[in-house]
Amino acid sequence: MAILADYHLHSSFSGDSDAPMETMIRRGIELGLERMCFTEHMDPEFPVSDISPAGCYEVNTDSYLYDLLKYRALYGDRIRILFGVELGLQPHLAPLQAAYAASRPFDFIIGSSHLCAGKDPYQPSFWEGRSEEEALREYFSSIIENLEHFSDFDIYGHLDYIVRYAPRKDRDYSYEKYADLFEKILDLLLENGIGLEVNTGSVGYGLKELHPCTALLQRYRKKGGEIVTVGSDAHRPEDLCRFFDRAQEVLKSCGFRYYTVFEKRTPHFVRL
Repeated sequence: MAILADYHLHSSFSGDSDAPMETMIRRGIELGLERMCFTEHMDPEFPVSDISPAGCYEVNTDSYLYDLLKYRALYGDRIRILFGVELGLQPHLAPLQAAYAASRPFDFIIGSSHLCAGKDPYQPSFWEGRSEEEALREYFSSIIENLEHFSDFDIYGHLDYIVRYAPRKDRDYSYEKYADLFEKILDLLLENGIGLEVNTGSVGYGLKELHPCTALLQRYRKKGGEIVTVGSDAHRPEDLCRFFDRAQEVLKSCGFRYYTVFEKRTPHFVRL
């Protein structure tokens, strides 16, 4: 395995994981990782439901950092443990998220779109009363709006996340179908120095490609984009680094020679 840094990880500090942080770290060491970055959820105003009680996706940041520093002291001679967060972006939350991003010494911040117009694509009601294409267009348009309001993060996470939950998943999905929106998104990313995440968690949802699709990565590279991190989006130790060999192949096929790691919000490039 050539990619030795997993930059999208969740532990029991995220509401959708039961994995102890120490167990995740031990698994990372077993796999031969050089770096692992925890990116616990901070997703304010997430809709309350049977599977997401109030505050479910709002990490207790002080407790999280306390444990991370404790395990960094224990395991720091074997693996580099980085302090990250995954922000759930919504335009009206921009002031709150700007203050939060500046409130702690984060090594890395992912900006992600888990909601669209305050609605969760995981819920069947999100898709009712319109075509799949209309729903995806609204979602990708909301990414543009997010980027126009807030840019203090390092990577846009799983950019086409929504196809995980589309009724037909990615059977009718392609870069070309939404190229007009993707061009605006990529321009905003490049203008603000924000990179793209290659998220291998898509395969676990039965998708044909990684997040984002290969054609979008190719276009990002053609437009001069170079900042790409790789993350498994693991919520369990057994999912760390899943499909990283495939991520390496995709990145090389798109013309990338390096992947990116962050420390103290600063990108460093590692040869693939």
